[in-house]
Amino acid sequence: MTRPSSPRPVNRVPGPPVGPDEQASPNPDVGRGPHAVREAEIDAGWWRWARPLGGALVIAALVVGLGTGPFLEALRATDLRALTAGAAIALVTTVCAAWRWRLVAHRLGVDLTLGGAVAACYRAQFLNVTLPGGVLGDVGRGVRHGRDAGDVGRGLRSVAWERTAGQVVLAVLTAVALLVARPFDLALPRASAMAVLVVVVGVGAAVLARTRRASGLARAGRVVAGDLRALASGRASAGVVLASVVVMAGHLATFVLAARTVGVRTPTSTLLPLALVVLVVSAVPLNLAGWGPREGAAAWVFGAAGLGAAQGLTTAVAFGMIAFVATLPGAVLLLTGRVRRTAGPAPAAVGPVAATHPLDAVGGASRG
Repeated sequence: MTRPSSPRPVNRVPGPPVGPDEQASPNPDVGRGPHAVREAEIDAGWWRWARPLGGALVIAALVVGLGTGPFLEALRATDLRALTAGAAIALVTTVCAAWRWRLVAHRLGVDLTLGGAVAACYRAQFLNVTLPGGVLGDVGRGVRHGRDAGDVGRGLRSVAWERTAGQVVLAVLTAVALLVARPFDLALPRASAMAVLVVVVGVGAAVLARTRRASGLARAGRVVAGDLRALASGRASAGVVLASVVVMAGHLATFVLAARTVGVRTPTSTLLPLALVVLVVSAVPLNLAGWGPREGAAAWVFGAAGLGAAQGLTTAVAFGMIAFVATLPGAVLLLTGRVRRTAGPAPAAVGPVAATHPLDAVGGASRG
């Protein structure tokens, strides 16, 4: 009697672990109508173009209002001494930012080494100051780390929380500095401050709406609550705050360096609150590779403090140049990584080949 043949087993490549709140289909477009998918594509395209366009419009308005003189003055005054000092400061801030990221990633269960984090931060910084939007480098390091760790979602969230921690510390320091130092009459720029607030709230609402359409507000809330519980436990939160303070001190030192480089002799105690406001506005994701809101905010706060909008713009341009040169190690790391990847295919393996992560199979998880 012939036994019926059993079905042939199918070899499946194991994917990243899926949490209880992440049992949805791997394709977010499954179950959605063609109109919904098209709407999401249009929305993503609008947001992709709105970010650099906002920065370009601010720069154009500054050129029309203040001329090209502040830009040329910053180019003339920024010398090798300032660039070298800025690179040294950036080394300290990058290591501290990498340590902060490592603490956050460890609490979320996607560990990484400090050396790998420093290299990834340098690469991300260079991409942030060369690509439109000013955030693509951070998105890239989150995706790359997530692929290496086998969980892209956690990798992205570790970067998002690391950046959020820095922004929260910045906001607190700025509020304290403005209340204590009172560098300018807050009643004078009230209309401008309201406009900035409207922009920030609008950006937040747009991000929230996109999150709700992509995965659901309830699910996002559960994920956020779980991450906050993980980050608040242990001594990691104290380390994150300490690292954020050091990073912020480095940015402030770079701003003062830029001001001194272009000839601003205002006391440091007066410059620091202005620098904090500029850094807060710089975080608005409507910029052209980091340019736009930073220069507009500097011109605004310097003018409100009686120092002259042109001096503020010149300082911000010098700050941008110093920051760009400080990210050049990231360009070197990107170049050497590309050279290693294109040096030649690895020799063919003999015998059975071990299963790899599916994201590696499409060339998305390059390591280096």
